Amino acid sequence: MGVDRNTSRPLHQQVAQSLRRRILGHDLPPGAVLPSEAELCSAFGVGRSVIRQAVAGLAADGLLIRSQGRPTVVASPSEYRRLVQRATGMFDQFAGSGQELRTTVRELRADEPPPPARAFLRTAETVRLERVRLVDGNPLSYVRTWLPSERVPGLTAGELTDASLHRLLASRYELRPVSGRRQVRAVAADDLLAEALHTEQGGPLLLLEGETTDQYDRPLEWFSAWHRADRVVFDIDVSETAETVRIGPLDREVTGPATGPGTAELARARELLAELGKLLG
Repeated sequence: MGVDRNTSRPLHQQVAQSLRRRILGHDLPPGAVLPSEAELCSAFGVGRSVIRQAVAGLAADGLLIRSQGRPTVVASPSEYRRLVQRATGMFDQFAGSGQELRTTVRELRADEPPPPARAFLRTAETVRLERVRLVDGNPLSYVRTWLPSERVPGLTAGELTDASLHRLLASRYELRPVSGRRQVRAVAADDLLAEALHTEQGGPLLLLEGETTDQYDRPLEWFSAWHRADRVVFDIDVSETAETVRIGPLDREVTGPATGPGTAELARARELLAELGKLLG
């Protein structure tokens, strides 16, 4: 394993990242005993203080369990399911499963969108909304949403604290999110995301990006949602014979013959499986 002493990155962060990858990749499965401090010091070539700091950080993130007088063990993951192929937002999906999702608004202001968002929304006059979604006080995702300014006049941050953006769009503006495209890929946390999601810089995140149209087939939102890879799971179940795609809690199905409706959804699901497979390595 070892560490890189030619970089400015602290040694404890390098050790923590290496152990995190082993835990998330199930090289150290839930319930496994973490190697002793002496073994870790030898493996990484660092002192005990570095190991203790790295282990403390992983324990604070819920990846390790430390008990007085007992070995440190890998914790069972606290995983939350996210539906990829639904137009409904995260708030409504979690409410449907009986889990309470909290939302803090970090920023809401007029801003020019990036080129992909501008091309989809067909305007440079947009509002940028930045939110953090939490369950039991633990941050799960950081969401950046772009909305056409003319379609959401008077939108305020207070309306979106611990609330659903999609519900507000429907109730106040009579704009109902109906359909859109989604894609998932693995990315590393930058400084902003690491701070907001209580993880380390360079740690693995799952980025869900997409665009949504309303009931009139007009562009409504463009969003990027970064999820903690150790707490949020995208479930995909593909049936080779029935050509069925089921996402998340498996309460919605898209079916069809191999050459008819459902083929595109199946192909997309397989692409998502390949992306997630790369993350799990």
